[in-house]
Amino acid sequence: MTNNVADHHPGNSVAEGNHEGDFGCSMVELRNLMELRSAEAVARLNDSYGGVHNVCKRLKTSPVEGLSGNPIDLEKRRQVFGQNFIPPKKAKTFLQLVWEALQDVTLIILEIAAIVSLGLSFYHPPGGDNELCGQSAGGVEDEGESQAGWIEGAAILFSVIIVVLVTAFNDWSKEKQFRGLQSRIEQEQKFTVIRKGQVIQIPVAEIVVGDIAQIKYGDLLPADGILIQGNDLKIDESSLTGESDQVKKSMDKDPMLLSGTHVMEGSGRMVVTAVGINSQTGIIFTLLGAGEGDEEKKVKKGQDRAVLADGVALEIQPLKSQEGVENEEKEKKKVKVPKKEKSVLQGKLTRLAVQIGKAGLFMSAVTVVILVLYFVIDTFWVQKRSWLAECTPIYIQYFVKFFIIGVTVLVVAVPEGLPLAVTISLAYSVKKMMKDNNLVRHLDACETMGNATAICSDKTGTLTMNRMTVVQAYVGDTHYRQIPDPEAILPKTLDLIVHGVAINSAYTSKILPPEKEGGLPRQVGNKTECALLGFVLDLKQDYQAVRNEVPEEKLYKVYTFNSVRKSMSTVLRSSGGGFRMYSKGASEIILRKCTKILDKNGEPRLFKVKDRDEMVKKVIEPMACHGLRTICLAFRDFPADAEPDWDSENEILSELTCIAVVGIEDPVRPEVPDAILKCQRAGITVRMVTGDNINTARAIATKCGILLPGEDFLCLEGKEFNRLIRNEKGEVEQEQLDKIWPKLRVLARSSPTDKHTLVKGIIDSTVGDQRQVVAVTGDGTNDGPALKKADVGFAMGIAGTDVAKEASDIILTDDNFTSIVKAVMWGRNVYDSISKFLQFQLTVNVVAVIVAFTGACITQDSPLKAVQMLWVNLIMDTFASLALATEPPSESLLLRKPYGRNKPLISRTMMKNILGHAVYQLTIIFTLLFAGEKFFDIDSGRNAPLHSPPTEHYTIVFNTFVMMQLFNEINARKIHGERNVFEAIYRNPIFCTVVLGTFAAQIIIVEFGGKPFSCSGLTLSQWFWCIFIGVGELLWGQLICTVPTSHLKFLKEAGHGITKEEIPEEELPEDVDEIDHAEMELRRGQILWFRGLNRIQTQIKVVNAFRSSLYEGLEKPESRSSIHNFMTHPEFILEEDEPRTPFLDGTEDEPENNNAVESEFSFPEPGSPFHSLETSV
Repeated sequence: MTNNVADHHPGNSVAEGNHEGDFGCSMVELRNLMELRSAEAVARLNDSYGGVHNVCKRLKTSPVEGLSGNPIDLEKRRQVFGQNFIPPKKAKTFLQLVWEALQDVTLIILEIAAIVSLGLSFYHPPGGDNELCGQSAGGVEDEGESQAGWIEGAAILFSVIIVVLVTAFNDWSKEKQFRGLQSRIEQEQKFTVIRKGQVIQIPVAEIVVGDIAQIKYGDLLPADGILIQGNDLKIDESSLTGESDQVKKSMDKDPMLLSGTHVMEGSGRMVVTAVGINSQTGIIFTLLGAGEGDEEKKVKKGQDRAVLADGVALEIQPLKSQEGVENEEKEKKKVKVPKKEKSVLQGKLTRLAVQIGKAGLFMSAVTVVILVLYFVIDTFWVQKRSWLAECTPIYIQYFVKFFIIGVTVLVVAVPEGLPLAVTISLAYSVKKMMKDNNLVRHLDACETMGNATAICSDKTGTLTMNRMTVVQAYVGDTHYRQIPDPEAILPKTLDLIVHGVAINSAYTSKILPPEKEGGLPRQVGNKTECALLGFVLDLKQDYQAVRNEVPEEKLYKVYTFNSVRKSMSTVLRSSGGGFRMYSKGASEIILRKCTKILDKNGEPRLFKVKDRDEMVKKVIEPMACHGLRTICLAFRDFPADAEPDWDSENEILSELTCIAVVGIEDPVRPEVPDAILKCQRAGITVRMVTGDNINTARAIATKCGILLPGEDFLCLEGKEFNRLIRNEKGEVEQEQLDKIWPKLRVLARSSPTDKHTLVKGIIDSTVGDQRQVVAVTGDGTNDGPALKKADVGFAMGIAGTDVAKEASDIILTDDNFTSIVKAVMWGRNVYDSISKFLQFQLTVNVVAVIVAFTGACITQDSPLKAVQMLWVNLIMDTFASLALATEPPSESLLLRKPYGRNKPLISRTMMKNILGHAVYQLTIIFTLLFAGEKFFDIDSGRNAPLHSPPTEHYTIVFNTFVMMQLFNEINARKIHGERNVFEAIYRNPIFCTVVLGTFAAQIIIVEFGGKPFSCSGLTLSQWFWCIFIGVGELLWGQLICTVPTSHLKFLKEAGHGITKEEIPEEELPEDVDEIDHAEMELRRGQILWFRGLNRIQTQIKVVNAFRSSLYEGLEKPESRSSIHNFMTHPEFILEEDEPRTPFLDGTEDEPENNNAVESEFSFPEPGSPFHSLETSV
């Protein structure tokens, strides 16, 4: 490999057969090089390549100018070294999704029933006409009718096919949406590279081998590379190596930078050596891809693990319940994939679905048993017939019919539309939230946001405009209230200011001319640095000239800004052989390290502690009280004789000379105070967590309305906060924290750890009547832990670092606090939409189950046939879920308090509506069923023989039932007992379309449905009666509204959330952010079940004895001091119903409940207070 090949110009080489010969090294060689670490890598670089600059030469790139950007050259590099793109896993095909939808248990039961029914309808037994077979023979009236027996089976199969297609299509479109969202996130990810000497940002996917990339604090590296120049660079490689320590990178020790790792400190430049599937992350993903086939079966289909272009897995988890309740049954037996604790809504829905499923199963079993018994007793006992061989097929046909009726009851009981409603509602909201500048990365974050009770927000950029400008300055003993005239400052002081700002700030920060004429200049990079650069420009000086004179390569040592230092310093070699260091940072931090200050003659004079205190009082506090952020500029000269020890930072950063202090204004966004007021009205507490000085923070918080005059709220600094909440050992005490957080509104000078401590403390707290749901905003790399810990993490789309975006659930594309308020609105809307749908669906279910059950028991035949049930249950509900789940949100949603974690899905008011409407519908249907023929003067449809033609009587029952559901759908639009159910109905065109469409379809079914739908045409007057009874629903709804819910004490709520007490505390390890309580319960549970079974009887007696006091404890966690404090131990919880004896399969059976709550007790660990109680018994 000679270097002469490498020297010709990139533009003129064209891709030929042997691509690799055109570059001085092949892809494989570079790949092998990147697998080495630290000293080994340095040795290989120098021996084989002659250092990193030679690698650049071989790759035909310039370390300073970068690539030429010639399209032919870029294309060739892509062909030789690959693209910077890791292909995502193949999406599931439509057929695979169809197959998955077919796995649904209820559908399988229906399919079996339909196939058996079909088989029997084609089988005509020889002894069919035998009189001895009793009433069964009377069913076959004529040849034509018996031929039509197959229709019912075929119709059931047909409806199953429709359901499967709808489900599969829904999953498919959801997958497609996610892929779209994915590619959108990918396109938005840009990275800074140098091409033709220009610093530009290009999409991550366009980076090629040989690019010179600029890396800085907070970046997520998009490709592998070798460091060319670096300042104080520290990388977090835990995503690849699992080591949590930050790795120092330098040219001489460890220059290897790997994709997918995070820059935690410093800055630098690297030459890209491997991209896409050849980068270290890419190689890992390729290996993962191979093992994916087997994993596939274990991982739920909802969890798309899509892969970002830079190899970061982005997990998008749709709601667990989208598979439908029945799938839950299968999933229980499968391997659990650990994942985050379920979202609030998921937990509630899963429980509700399990409860409903059990009830439905019970009802359908009872129905079948009663029908079979009735038939057997009536035929063989009352009519004294004997079982004849030739009659067997006929009897079997009856049994199959009973089985189908049973299945119908089950189908009606299980709300199939529910998972669909949830999915549609979330998908619809996510799509609309994009317009409101919320890019949702995890679906359930959307509804969790609706339950938020607290928001911990950053100040800079979220509450303020993040457009910093210097408005005051203190230079040479003079406090200027506005930008001073350049003439007023001595030239040598001015020179120090210009150099101190231009050199001691990231070279990526700069001020560009405005995009539009007359606009404000554009600030690129760190906004505080931009404010200082703007200050230099306001002083009529040119910072760029200084930078050109001192390029980055000449910087001797850089201490970059980080959250611990809160300052930045740059060291230069002076012409005389010594060193000069410029520093800038938070004024109180830098001033503490200053021993001199420049006076009005530009000469340094002594700066004592009392001078400092006076300056703080006279200059810094007045600035801070105006909401200004104060930054101090300082410098220090080191003599030429001995080089200082650059690693002992404390000694280096001392004896500084203060040049100036500037006050930077970051104006509050005009729309923020209003948004915060909305939050407070909605019962959400907004807290500000900032790194700023406490006076600045207090001033801004007052402007925003977070602090209100006359309220006793706390504003603390990070130090004070830690002093109050930690014990002597430095551990955080939850009890101490509980005294502080309810009143805390501003936390200033806080470190990222403080933010995490506060968020964790609020989430884990048991103070107040409900557990808090906390949202957090963050933009820095160090906000990652807090964003992950929070229930909903918001990352800033513009100012946010990649690390923060990676840890977040929602990305605010405009960095604006008002977008958070919109997210709250959408979240509440999702919750309400699902409640609306439940109110509608459960009314249908209750009525249909009772009708099918009683009808079957009294008349041996369900008045609503299987196919009709399927129409009502599957088709209508699917559309109802579409109609009710797409209601647009209104501002009124922000006028109520958040529901919180343990408020049930179905409130008392909703229960009143469900039961109230059910009473109306049941009364009407039973009246029609048993007296309808007299009223309409038609033949009775009761006791019709097998295979008889459809009767008008039963058609009227069916039609009325559907009409009542249609009008009840309008009632279901309101769930809090509002009277006007038509309010803003025109704002939801989908709703209107669905209602009218269903009505039209019903007309077609009744008039032309014939045998398959068991319908016969109705006259106009009969139609009017059906519609009239339907409209009665609306009037009845008004009547129900007048009954105050408070009087109906007997109503129970359903679908509770998981209360705090049910989550065992010692099982929440800090480092594992994803817990599956069910799994833990299972392991522990199995051992403890056996040990516990023989004690259960005794325990139940004990528990009953304590029961009354337990409830008081449940309501008020403060009652821990009481003698029964074992109750408040997080592992012990009682439900409201009668105590049941837990059975062995209790935990096996419901890992769904996240911590096996259905199984009444989870036995505590030995050593818990409850354990001691139980042994003493």
